[in-house]
Amino acid sequence: MSSIIEGIRENPIVAAIRRSEDMQDAIDSCVSTIFILNTDIFNVKELVARIKSSGKNVLVHIDFVEGLGKDHKAIDYIAQYAKPDGIISTKSQQIKYARESGIFAIQRFFLVDSLSMHTTLRSIQSLKPDMVEIMPAIMPDVIARITRQIDVPVIAGGLIDSKKDIIEILKAGALGASTGKKELWSL
Repeated sequence: MSSIIEGIRENPIVAAIRRSEDMQDAIDSCVSTIFILNTDIFNVKELVARIKSSGKNVLVHIDFVEGLGKDHKAIDYIAQYAKPDGIISTKSQQIKYARESGIFAIQRFFLVDSLSMHTTLRSIQSLKPDMVEIMPAIMPDVIARITRQIDVPVIAGGLIDSKKDIIEILKAGALGASTGKKELWSL
C-alpha cells in the first residue's frame, strides 16, 4: 500500500498550503501529508525538498503551478524536477497520464449537483486514480454515498472550519480531510 495512504490513515488531516509562508507551520505540525496548492516553476523544487526532508509526504497540485503548460510535459517536469510523492489535478487526462507514468495521482472533484456526482463516479470508475478529493467537504451524506460506491480512498476538502467538520467527514467514510486552516493541522 502507498506510504501516502498509510500516512493519511495514521493521521487523517492533510495540510493544504497556498502560501509558502505557511510551509513551516505545516512542517512543524503533526500531519503526515502536505498538499502544495499554489506555487511556480521557480520555487516548486525547493518547497518539495523542504517538505520531504521533514519526513512528510508532499503532493503538488499541478493545475496551480504557475509557469507550466497544461499538457503532459508539465507532469513529466514536476515528477523529474521537483520529485514530489504525487500530483493532484482536476483534469482527467492529467490523472490518466500520471497513472500510466507510475505517478501517484489524486483527482479532485467539485460536486455541485447530481449530474456532477454522476460524472465524478463514472470518472473514478474509469480512471481509477490512486485517491480522490471531494469538494466541498462539508457534505457528509454525499461523501458517504460516494465512498459506498467506489473502492478508491477519498479525502474531503474545502470549507472545513472545525474539528467537528473533520469528525463528520471521517465518520462518513473519508480517509482524510484536507484543510488550509492551520489550527486544525495539529488535532
